[in-house]
Amino acid sequence: MTGQNPYQRAVEIDTSKPHPARMYDWYLGGKDNYPVDEQMGRQMLTLDPRVPVMARVNRAFMHRATRWLAENGIRQFLDVGTGIPTQPNLHQIAQGIAPDARVVYCDNDPIVLAHAAALLRSTPEGVTEYLQADMRDPASIVEGAKEVLDFGRPIALSLVALLHFVSDEDGAHELVDRLLSELPSGSCLMMTHATADFTPEESRAATEKLKAAGVTLALRSREEFARFFDSLDLVEPGVVVVDKWHPELGEPVPGQDDGVIPGYGAVGRKP
Repeated sequence: MTGQNPYQRAVEIDTSKPHPARMYDWYLGGKDNYPVDEQMGRQMLTLDPRVPVMARVNRAFMHRATRWLAENGIRQFLDVGTGIPTQPNLHQIAQGIAPDARVVYCDNDPIVLAHAAALLRSTPEGVTEYLQADMRDPASIVEGAKEVLDFGRPIALSLVALLHFVSDEDGAHELVDRLLSELPSGSCLMMTHATADFTPEESRAATEKLKAAGVTLALRSREEFARFFDSLDLVEPGVVVVDKWHPELGEPVPGQDDGVIPGYGAVGRKP
């Protein structure tokens, strides 16, 4: 008699209000979303029709940054705020370069849990695992990740398109600092973040619409985003508009040159 796969157990999904991960999936053309997510997504498109381009640009940054990190010796990745799986995922990029790479995905969205089996397809040499935990509980993330990753060796912490859903009042900086404090020297932070620097009126309207639907949107300026890297050595070219970070490592996203992408990306290394 075989035991039940813990990643295939029933999950309760709240479809009464939009969820950022499901909206992101809708922007990317996925099918793991609900009418409430599409409805809010379409409202966002009325404010800025390039939102789907922004979502794809964030994914492209993750691909390039993961590729850069793997090519520069990183063999362990902790991806917090994984989101609904979209091919290729982080582990496929990392293990395509370094088959022995070990990857832990972490998210608190039950839809991601339902798809965890797809995330767990690792190379024979490497490891890919999924951790059900909340970004606001870094102790649980670290405890779970330590079962897979060696915290005595460098780890890349991925926070892509995540922290603009966590306000300063909710302790965004403290959460990042707590996670970084557990990582050894040589570890890296790869991160993107939406901003209102280029579209202030549209961003204000988007923030208000999402707040009314129960979703926090904490857009930050370039300087506010850079604060997350205060204790780190920035990898060149530093904090830049997200599609300008090492574009030579990937393919351009159609539409990314039709105006400035309102978001920043950066990678930093822990001394």
